[in-house]
Amino acid sequence: MLDFMLILFFALILALIFGFWTGFTDAAYATASIIATRAVKSNQAIALSAIGSFVGMTLFGSAVAKTIGTGIIAEGSASGEIIIATLLGALIFDVIFSWIYALPVSETHVLIGGLVGAGIAAGGFEIINIQGVIQRIIIPLITSPFIAILAALLITAIIIRLFRNYSASRMNKHFKRIQIVSTFLFSVTDATNDAQKVMGIIAMLLLYYGFTSEFIVPFWVILASYITITLGVVLGGWRIVKTMAKKITRLEPYQGSSCDLASSLILGTAAIYGMPVSSTHVANGTLIGVGLTRGVKTVKWVTIRNILWAWILSAPLSAGFSFVLYHTIRLFT
Repeated sequence: MLDFMLILFFALILALIFGFWTGFTDAAYATASIIATRAVKSNQAIALSAIGSFVGMTLFGSAVAKTIGTGIIAEGSASGEIIIATLLGALIFDVIFSWIYALPVSETHVLIGGLVGAGIAAGGFEIINIQGVIQRIIIPLITSPFIAILAALLITAIIIRLFRNYSASRMNKHFKRIQIVSTFLFSVTDATNDAQKVMGIIAMLLLYYGFTSEFIVPFWVILASYITITLGVVLGGWRIVKTMAKKITRLEPYQGSSCDLASSLILGTAAIYGMPVSSTHVANGTLIGVGLTRGVKTVKWVTIRNILWAWILSAPLSAGFSFVLYHTIRLFT
């Protein structure tokens, strides 16, 4: 039998690896539009995103972490085996689709799917908070892309209206500067959503093994989560940046600003109200929204179709992986 401290240690390391991988792939979401418009150089965009990622730690609480930690499976039931199976299942799916096929997979989908699959394997449907999963997770995840499309459409339309008397070159010159601010805001809100998911996983482990008496997120957990997210951003996944920046729609600086502003508003609101919204959904939704301002044909729907399939498959497949992995792990513990 493996010592429980070894199981806990391995689970904690996996949680931080998942955080790093999330930052690694999420560099694409926060920097895609500013790289596509060439408002700054690629390395400057990544540096901007990395700074924003760390700043997010000081501005938001832990409402998303609490949703992850208490809203999916019964509070206090997340053993190291459940978390290990969850994270391995999530990472297997994520690496296959986001790295091998260069698709922007939702880490939120794979994490929640993995947690549900491993939870069912450990305790059946009885430990799954079905109502909480539907209300706090599934509904926001489903509606957020459509909200993002509408928000980006509206912001872009307002900008076009306000600057209708400006030439395109003059308007874009101004928005190249504005886009630096909007990308920074997107990075701040994106990182706080993603880091809090890691915080929630670690806090679940600490509660299960008696290191805390209730669900709380210690400061060292907050710091470690943001550091790993930021390191991932610095080393970001450039193949996914290419998909996001070039294969969905062509962007001008004013449209890139619209994307980032809409994304930051949605992700910031979600963080405040404890909804673990997928930044993948939001970022792709805003890209589609600004593309639609120039007509349906300007959006590359073949790319969108491939992304949608990755979204549809992510939660159930990661749940299946985690279900099998939990039973495999139990053979050795």
